[in-house]
Amino acid sequence: MPEAEKALEFEVEAGGLTLRGERLGEGAPIVLLHGLTATRRYVLMGSRHLPGHGWTTVALDARGHGESDPAPERSAYGYEELTADLEAVLDELGLERAALAGASMGAHTAVAFALARPDRVSGLVLITPAYDGSVRDDELGSWDALADGLERGGIEGFIEAWTPPADERWRDTATLVVRQRLGRHRHLDAVADALRAVPRSRPFGSLDELEALADVPVLVVGDRDDADPGHPLRIAEEYARRLPHARLLVEEEGKSPLAWQGAQLSRAIDEFLA
Repeated sequence: MPEAEKALEFEVEAGGLTLRGERLGEGAPIVLLHGLTATRRYVLMGSRHLPGHGWTTVALDARGHGESDPAPERSAYGYEELTADLEAVLDELGLERAALAGASMGAHTAVAFALARPDRVSGLVLITPAYDGSVRDDELGSWDALADGLERGGIEGFIEAWTPPADERWRDTATLVVRQRLGRHRHLDAVADALRAVPRSRPFGSLDELEALADVPVLVVGDRDDADPGHPLRIAEEYARRLPHARLLVEEEGKSPLAWQGAQLSRAIDEFLA
């Protein structure tokens, strides 16, 4: 691979820890924000379409995930900290304004940041959002069980506590991806802490606040429930309905979710933001 095509790794000091990521390409910036228990690779699944088509991608491992340091306190994984980390990265890399593409936790972080600093966001790509404005005790128990399993038994302990898709067409693929992405973390104990803290944090108060993003173009990417029940399609549809300048994109019936297809998702992002 030519030297010019290699990703440039970076480190940013923020909130008493070091965040790590990589930057690739030349052009308008797109910051990639992954989901809970994932790493920076699991937004576009390794696709390099965007850097090859006039974009700079900035892929960040969230605190406690991937190669980034654990938080200084076990509870410091909420959206207040995640949005502060994002701003620190933008500042350190000299990015006054960028598009944000986030999956699940990353999507909620992107919305929270856009609501607080709309002047720094040129566009949003919200991939499988799951937050509907509420924090429910029954769901918190499920997240705590995953954290307990990870602490007791590592990756296999997490898998035992995790509920795979009921549809057998997607069960093996989803399980493989979960194992692979957990294997990319330096600090599984920090991921367990994040599993307890993130679901208890509110990125914003209610879905009504989405209507404030009146000047931001938004692509909402949803998954159908048979393949990805943890990210209900109804929530993606509600985001698209409430955001003033939003387009909803969902895979065809029976097809693999767009969120799992890095090349196809990257092309859709390219076409939308261009």
